[in-house]
Amino acid sequence: MSIIGCADYTRGARAASVLAGILSCRDSSAVLPPSPADFLRHRLIGKVRGVLNDVAAGQQPIALSDDALFERDSPIRQVHAGVVSMLVGGIRSLLLQMLHPHALQGVLDHSDFRADMHGRLRRTARFIAVTTFAQRDEAMRAIERVNRIHARVSGTLPDATPYSATDPRTLAWVHVAEAASFLEAYLALVRPAMPMADQDEYFRQFAVIARALGADPVPETKAEAEALIAELRGDLATSEAAREVARLVLSQRPEGAPAAVQRTLGTAAVDLLPPYARTMLGLSRPLVTAMPARVAARAMSETLRWAFRQR
Repeated sequence: MSIIGCADYTRGARAASVLAGILSCRDSSAVLPPSPADFLRHRLIGKVRGVLNDVAAGQQPIALSDDALFERDSPIRQVHAGVVSMLVGGIRSLLLQMLHPHALQGVLDHSDFRADMHGRLRRTARFIAVTTFAQRDEAMRAIERVNRIHARVSGTLPDATPYSATDPRTLAWVHVAEAASFLEAYLALVRPAMPMADQDEYFRQFAVIARALGADPVPETKAEAEALIAELRGDLATSEAAREVARLVLSQRPEGAPAAVQRTLGTAAVDLLPPYARTMLGLSRPLVTAMPARVAARAMSETLRWAFRQR
């Protein structure tokens, strides 16, 4: 779920690698007769590109820019560089976001998520990729498009309480759930020893996007993020609709994606949820399968970094 560019990726250093290959780069080894390893790489690249890009709609690749909102190799680029950790974090964040009644109702009233769950996740992934890695003007245009969409999303909850997708406090929950989830998955699957200073810088950098989208308050350190999550828990509510969305998120898979991969990603995401969220969503912690799923997710992450490395 998220990078653009072609460079060798080393843990905690050069972030411009994996999703870059997925979304933009040509494979420099394609002109040579493929070795068995190259053949496997090409198959993996083709599979992942087919899942994460809307090929039928002619979706254009995203170009890695040196004039992006964030510098190369900065924490936000490191975190958003991992395909598998971003997929796991994206699932976790969506599950958390649906516990906010206003965010949930906006999805129920203004999207076709039941028929196009993968499309929704893919659009979110592309937005994260553009705002993290693309040229800054392109990133700001993407933010402006989302703001225009949010301006049209409003209505009432079942109890007649009005909601709006431009509400700063709702956007604050959407943002902090997303940022915390991406970082949590990165720490679990890619870089457990990421320094706290880098983790804090990740939140400071992501805050740039959150504020441009109208979120308030916005955390700038990990401690502030944890405090905000604790504060906003009072806004959350369990519901059958939220549990339905959770079931769909965990059961639907994009065409061509192996069922075992979907189960692995979903299990890893549920395992990383805070206990209160699992309880509210009616999900049990997968005690028997959680550790194998995490090991498998780490292995997938390493395999994709190998497949998309610069040759």
